[in-house]
Amino acid sequence: MRSFRFIHAADLHLDSPFKGLSALPSAIRERIRESTFRALRHLVELAVTERADFVLIAGDVYDSADRSLKAQLRFQSAVGLLAERGIPVYVIHGNHDPDDGNGASLRWPDTVRFFSSGEQADAFVVRDRSGADLACVHGWSYPTSAVTDNPLARFGAPKPGLFNIGLLHANVDGDAGHDNYAPCSVKELQRTGFDYWALGHIHTRAVLSENPAIVYPGNIQGRSVRETGPRGCCIVDVSESGSTAISFRPLDAVRWHTAAVSIEGLSTEQELRDRLEEELRLCEERSGGRPAIVRFRLNGRGPLHKTLRKPGPLLELTEEFRELERRRAESSEPDSPFVWIESVDVATASELDPKEAANRNGFIGDMLQLSAGLAGDGDSLRSLIEEALQPLLAHPKAGPLAEAMAADEREEWLKAAESLALGLVAEEEGWDE
Repeated sequence: MRSFRFIHAADLHLDSPFKGLSALPSAIRERIRESTFRALRHLVELAVTERADFVLIAGDVYDSADRSLKAQLRFQSAVGLLAERGIPVYVIHGNHDPDDGNGASLRWPDTVRFFSSGEQADAFVVRDRSGADLACVHGWSYPTSAVTDNPLARFGAPKPGLFNIGLLHANVDGDAGHDNYAPCSVKELQRTGFDYWALGHIHTRAVLSENPAIVYPGNIQGRSVRETGPRGCCIVDVSESGSTAISFRPLDAVRWHTAAVSIEGLSTEQELRDRLEEELRLCEERSGGRPAIVRFRLNGRGPLHKTLRKPGPLLELTEEFRELERRRAESSEPDSPFVWIESVDVATASELDPKEAANRNGFIGDMLQLSAGLAGDGDSLRSLIEEALQPLLAHPKAGPLAEAMAADEREEWLKAAESLALGLVAEEEGWDE
């Protein structure tokens, strides 16, 4: 077997709607909406530059079952460019773009292989330009948007004498942050005898096993502040002996960040502005020349807490930064970078020391003891929050969302309530004067 190289990508989500962008300046809104297509273009450029022998795409090429014509045409153009360079592409469909979705009738290059959603997984032998066998790719597409059974029984045995790759869109070992579709385990994948499992569905890059390699490359473009940092694909080099070397390459056109900014040691609005400016430039540096979007979280204790409790000053400061970045985005350079502030969360606290407050005020002392007790008793905290949120939890639509938020954020809510109470007492009693 000769050595070869392939690219493993997943979760392109082409033409993702990026909900909530309507209020953004047009130049910034369009850069974000085009970001999945730009990431696809970067994927094509990478495959050509790195002389990949073939490309694997492990599901969710499109963002929805009703695939937009724009997304299909862009993908057709991308694989056409790869076909011109003799680089075949192997594609499965996932829960976002299942086989029963609505797709246009388009003409695809012969070098593009779409795996079916039948009872048995397809298996295609990959050949190099001279016609020599390189590998066998086994893959299976979702027939519908919700596949809840283990799909591994559909896959056949590995082809003897070839490097065998499994192409699968699945939740391996039950990642709680994603729908539990096509559930299976690392141990089950290891027992198949395949040399490499090219996975999709989980948007965070992860190597679940090295021998055999079981890999999530993550998505190629972050789509919200929940998907921060570099996003891209994996380049896999296979040696003559069949060993693999895996390297990550970023493809994202817009990068998302979160940044914590402490108000400790700050006493004026100018100092806060300077610190935020520093963080913006750090985000720009970490984005490597790409446009960036950041969510700030202000924390720490200090005299600025009293100012930040009023929405006006922080909102005005944020809008001033946004105006500067809007001008950068609308400059004459079409690919000029910018750093847009998505939002600013305030989790600051009064300078008042909780221990001092407990000693100076009986009510606050009782409240802090109650808070400490709840922090150490998850059941009691959950019961208190459920009681407080009962009208909201009973709502048929808002209830499930509120329940999920309560499960994930109840400790943060407790800390925020404690901080708010301390701040109010400090202001009422004049302790922060």
